[in-house]
Amino acid sequence: MNPNVIPVSALSPHHKIPTLSEIKNNKQGLLLGQERVIDAFELLTRTSNQHMYLADLPGIDRCEFIKSLTLNLGVQEDQYLHKAISNKQLTFDWKNDDSAALGDIFSTKNQPYQYLSGNIKRADLVGRLAQSSNETGNSKTQYIPGALAQCHYLFICAESLWKREGLWDLLLEILTHRQYHVHSTLPALPLNCKIVLVGSSTQFSLCWVEEPQFSLHFPLLGEMVNELDLGHHSEDDYACWLLAVAASVDTTLSQSALVPLFSYSARIADHQQRLSLLSSQIGHLLAQAKAYSGQEEITDESIIHALKKHQSRHNASEMLSAQNFDDKFINLPTDKFMVGQINGLTVLETVEYSYGEPARITASVHYGDGEVADIERKSELGGNIHAKGMMILSSCLYRIFGKDAPLHLNANIVFEQSYQEIDGDSASLAEYCSLISAITEKPIDQGIAVTGALDQFGNVQAIGGVNEKIEGFFNLCSRRGLTGTQGVIIPKSNTQQLNLSPQLIEAVTGGEFHLYEIEHIDEAVERLMNINAGIADKDNNFPEDSLYGLVQGRLAGLAGYQDEEKSFFAKLVEKLNFSS
Repeated sequence: MNPNVIPVSALSPHHKIPTLSEIKNNKQGLLLGQERVIDAFELLTRTSNQHMYLADLPGIDRCEFIKSLTLNLGVQEDQYLHKAISNKQLTFDWKNDDSAALGDIFSTKNQPYQYLSGNIKRADLVGRLAQSSNETGNSKTQYIPGALAQCHYLFICAESLWKREGLWDLLLEILTHRQYHVHSTLPALPLNCKIVLVGSSTQFSLCWVEEPQFSLHFPLLGEMVNELDLGHHSEDDYACWLLAVAASVDTTLSQSALVPLFSYSARIADHQQRLSLLSSQIGHLLAQAKAYSGQEEITDESIIHALKKHQSRHNASEMLSAQNFDDKFINLPTDKFMVGQINGLTVLETVEYSYGEPARITASVHYGDGEVADIERKSELGGNIHAKGMMILSSCLYRIFGKDAPLHLNANIVFEQSYQEIDGDSASLAEYCSLISAITEKPIDQGIAVTGALDQFGNVQAIGGVNEKIEGFFNLCSRRGLTGTQGVIIPKSNTQQLNLSPQLIEAVTGGEFHLYEIEHIDEAVERLMNINAGIADKDNNFPEDSLYGLVQGRLAGLAGYQDEEKSFFAKLVEKLNFSS
């Protein structure tokens, strides 16, 4: 088996870029792809005494989204809180009519919505009574309405409310009794407002578990999504969404701006057939592009320039890493062949930026009891998922070579010059290849880097950060000078995520760099060591001249039960097909 070369056409997404002049404005704006939220909010408007929790995501402009959500309902009619005397008692009632015959108007609900966050006070919710003086100097008590009396829909930051236990309890009490008190001199005011708490899914789970009344009052959940599947929506829909984001930051888009924006969005979504719905992140980019260009209309050049500047502001750690490789402080060859050594690929992440960095992985073997030792784990530099990957690697090795007898071999695998914690199982394919090389003493091509996770049957599974990993190794090879034989092996299932830089695609097009997709470990070892892995017979024996045949031979030698040298007579009998 040979790894398949990934064609140039598969290295980046291909979108059907719409013509802006033909895009029809959609009143839903930023609500594209948020069917769950729209359904929950519409249900909120049709039900009594049921309120909603809006689970949003980092990177989504919360205020602009709430604005779009309420605008989608259309115009809300004003409502009036009338006060009247009934049986010598003051009462309040909400009406759609402002007729004086219904009583004096105590407050008017004329705002579609409000959003409260941060340092929320009791008066912000229920209002307060204030003393005012008229021209004659007489004082008058006046009601200053709170959000519950002013708006039809009240959005509240769940985290801000949760931190203030008194306000949290007050809100639940209001929802339970469906009324609230402003002052001791006034009777309770009836509740006539729908509440929408806004926060993370984690906060929703916390409230659900720790607050018994939460599920009673907030049965409606609207959970946002952060990406759009082009299998269910069109590029035209997304272009309309981009126009809404641009309008929110007071910019307009030129036709040329769509290509880099679609590409950038797919890179954020990490998939060729999905586009990001992180309105805040894309809005920030558009605002920065406007600031750099000094023009209200954004073009492709201003988008590309803003992206380059964004990278230069955040890549200090990446540049320091590159310098360490260039100064040879980190030893990692990218050419020639070496035994028991391979270039794996890692991703380093900060809060706002991530980049790929190759890592030299080495393996050594000696006589033992079959343990594959993870030095990272033993030195407490390996995480739990990495440890799991190593166990799967050992299981895969035993499945192939240890079905009938124990392996009389110990192996040590390590990430060289690694001084921080390593986690994840994406290096298990590279570790397996280095181990096979160490056992057979067959050298590995150091110009080919490898990434991929394994299962117990040797299937290569998807990994994260595929674009960053490929670009990290390519950048190192490019700085040293491309040889024309260098490249990267990735899992086939990751091909749909490829969205590589123009420089890398140009190198692949020119035959200076290569990308391979594989589905099984045998494909990787064959490409790296230029020898067939071999196919086992019914007795699970591999051909002696195959890679796995060499592994079996080495294991037999370590076990001490290699076939004894046959005598001259035995060889003669065997040759003449004699039998006793």
